[in-house]
Amino acid sequence: MKMLHASCTLLVVMASFAACRSVPLPVSPAGEGEIPSHAVTTWTERTELFMEYPPLVAGSQARFAIHLTDLDDFSPLGEGRVVVRFEGDTIHRFDVDGPSTPGIFGVDVEVPAARRYQMAVELHGTGFDDEHAIGAVTVYEDTAAAAAAVPEEEEGATSFLKEQQWTLEFATARVEAGVRPAVLRVPGTIEPRAGGSAEVLAPAPGRIAAGDVRAVGAPVNRGAALVELIVRNDRLGEAPVLRLELAQTESELRLATEELARVERLASAGAVPARRLTEARIARETAAARVDIAREQLLHLELSRTGEGAGSAEERVLVRSPIAGVVADAGVTRGAAVEEGQLLYRVVAVDRVHVVGAVPEQDVARVQEVTAAEIDVPGLTEPLKTTRLVTIGRVVDHATRSVPITFELVHPPAGVAVGQAVTLRLITSGGGAEVAVPSSAVVDDGGQPIVFVQAGGESFERRPVRVGGEREGGYVHIVSGLDRGERIVTRGAHLVRLAALSPQAPGHGHVH
Repeated sequence: MKMLHASCTLLVVMASFAACRSVPLPVSPAGEGEIPSHAVTTWTERTELFMEYPPLVAGSQARFAIHLTDLDDFSPLGEGRVVVRFEGDTIHRFDVDGPSTPGIFGVDVEVPAARRYQMAVELHGTGFDDEHAIGAVTVYEDTAAAAAAVPEEEEGATSFLKEQQWTLEFATARVEAGVRPAVLRVPGTIEPRAGGSAEVLAPAPGRIAAGDVRAVGAPVNRGAALVELIVRNDRLGEAPVLRLELAQTESELRLATEELARVERLASAGAVPARRLTEARIARETAAARVDIAREQLLHLELSRTGEGAGSAEERVLVRSPIAGVVADAGVTRGAAVEEGQLLYRVVAVDRVHVVGAVPEQDVARVQEVTAAEIDVPGLTEPLKTTRLVTIGRVVDHATRSVPITFELVHPPAGVAVGQAVTLRLITSGGGAEVAVPSSAVVDDGGQPIVFVQAGGESFERRPVRVGGEREGGYVHIVSGLDRGERIVTRGAHLVRLAALSPQAPGHGHVH
């Protein structure tokens, strides 16, 4: 699949070459062939300008092809008014409203009198203004002198046209020199965060009711029902006593029933007050309730003795999860007897975890300068960035002769498991100064690491570099081959390499 993708990309690059056809520039009156054009590339914080224009001859008409790229996303600028400004004794301005095609603004210039000018290109868009200072330019009296002043093109540069850059994944960035972070690698473990692990214990002795049993690894919400427990009858061995209690309550119920009937007859004859009738009814209801309780006690006793049956709702306890997470341990079997305090489940929160590293005691002073950390997890191709530093230990473990350092990791991916052994890369500010570039900028070219330096808007130089140090935070440290201030391709470098390898190179210039 990778070879197929590379082949398709090469076809896209070659097709883009074919789409940007070369056209000859105007010939000189003397018939000396094509007159080369000037090419200028400048950058501001907001835009990149790549401009092509013919040699400047006083009194002639010149077409300026101005390519403008939005540096926020490296897309072609789709709107705005572009002004070409010549500053001499007087100021000459030539403008166009909107691009002829996205990103390309064609400005027709009536070249002023021969002399030196300061030239600039203004951009006025909706909600923003920008300006590119081109610098000093010379307007000549005749075509021959103007053509002779055009610099020759550099040999060996790779052409990658703006139309390709705008339609493919492409970006550039200025090379900056900074402090190279030092890296300390220590073994680490993924552990539950503070308050992120809960043991769910049996609240009373009993038996696990039939029903769903949560398996290890199952996700649970806070307050979710984990299991139902049929509470054990604590009067096992007292069956005769319970039968006696049932007989007594049944006798009391018969007596209360007979008494209620007698009082009702008397009340109907007006021989007893209404209060006496109420008391008799309450006594009968109380006796009936005691009979029900005695019978349930016997049934519950039999349920506990035989281990069979589901039991009534009053005999069941619903055990719930105190936190949200996943089931880490389960000691539950349907129908099994459990004791009070016995571990039923262990639930671990996985929305936030801690990564605990073991820092050797000789490196304890270095970790005071830790600014960030990354985690190398077996099986994952890219390191994970920790969320924040939680604590740095102050007590050395006698067994390992190390000090713990704890980082938080929020929403770890599925490939990270609590209890997993990892490598913690502690990044400190104690390194030296080096040039660092994004990893995507470095391309392997037959075993040689290279980058592409942007020599102009559409020309790129293949530059071998020497890579040193670790890859940290998506950046590679460059020991030699690059200088601060140079602009390199950071996204799409492999496409520029394919363009360099293509036997079909695009011609100079565009159709505008």
